[in-house]
Amino acid sequence: MHRRMTTGALAVAMASVLAVSACSSKSSDSGSTASGGESGSAAASSGLTIAPLAQIDTQGNKVEANEESQALNPAGDGNAQCPATTIAMAGALTGADAALGINIRNGAQLAVDQHNKANANCQITLKTFDTEGDPQKATQVAPQIANDDSIVGLIGPAFSGETKATGGIFNQAGLVSVTASATNPTLTDNGWKTFFRGLANDDVQGPAVAKYLTGTMGKKKVCVIKDDTDYGIGLAKAMTTTLGSAADASCSGDVKKGDREFSAIISKVTAANPDAIFYSGYYAEAAPLAQQLKSAGSTATFVSGDGTNDPQFTAQAGDASQGAVLSCPCGPAPDKFKSEYETAFKQAPGVYSVEAYDLASILMKGIASGQTTRPQLLNYVRTYKGPGLARTYEWTPTGELTSSLIWVYEVK
Repeated sequence: MHRRMTTGALAVAMASVLAVSACSSKSSDSGSTASGGESGSAAASSGLTIAPLAQIDTQGNKVEANEESQALNPAGDGNAQCPATTIAMAGALTGADAALGINIRNGAQLAVDQHNKANANCQITLKTFDTEGDPQKATQVAPQIANDDSIVGLIGPAFSGETKATGGIFNQAGLVSVTASATNPTLTDNGWKTFFRGLANDDVQGPAVAKYLTGTMGKKKVCVIKDDTDYGIGLAKAMTTTLGSAADASCSGDVKKGDREFSAIISKVTAANPDAIFYSGYYAEAAPLAQQLKSAGSTATFVSGDGTNDPQFTAQAGDASQGAVLSCPCGPAPDKFKSEYETAFKQAPGVYSVEAYDLASILMKGIASGQTTRPQLLNYVRTYKGPGLARTYEWTPTGELTSSLIWVYEVK
């Protein structure tokens, strides 16, 4: 669920960056158990959209998006041959933040279905595992994945907290793990040899958004509010550090995952009368926070990251979400992909759907080229370089992308 903008042209670009954003992580830890809805219906019910404004680099310069025609096609040439092979997806498929995991599952499934339709002699199965976004639940699920010898690659885990809790298990098993959404920067400091991040981390997103707020948007006083997940804490730290004196300590605050009543922090915010509020967390809490801020008379710009960048935010917050700026290391859905996704799942693609599609396509290209064991597929990903729908994928030895780009979005 994070990036930076420049002057002038950057203004528009940064506006877009702020709007979307998981997976730092939109990918952190989410411990709730309420039933999560699907993002397509949410968008329809709200009447609002999260619209992309621009893609920018770490310096805030506008960068043209990849052409859809240049991206890796999971169907390939249709001549692939391989034994029946299984890849897995792990993330929240139920719970308050389930829409994020469902977006990832569907993106990966679309790629698998397109591959299988075109390649009768190389059939690949996507096996899904529900972690509920909860690190504790994920530690119970991870051994099931690691001990299943038929699984040669993993898309996930989705959230940063569950990734932190399980990365060592997958590393020990030699199972390549490519995440479409976990963005806590410290994940690549653990010495894991099997973990690869498919988007920019929060140390890119936080400073980018902070500089955009104080530069392009001209904000002089920002209240930073964070939840208690690994994602929320990490992104808020990067944000606050770069904001410097613009981060007003008098209205900074902490909430807990699962909270729905925010009168205490809202009193601090209204007393400070800031130009903007940055919420570092997920849409399940961001939506009621935005509603309650509006009801309290706050006119500050509501800004958040990829954890909030989902149609569920606009559906649950309603009019209170209009004008919100959301950032994300995730890219918007290109036209052809969007049409195919909507046909398959009867809903619009959401945040991380494109990344999951790309990462599944990379794993399957490796399998189709004969890399059908865990060691072979791990080495294939390590040395991979090529364009996807969202970006060009190539990784450093620690599992970070060699090039980090951000998208800015706005709720309209």
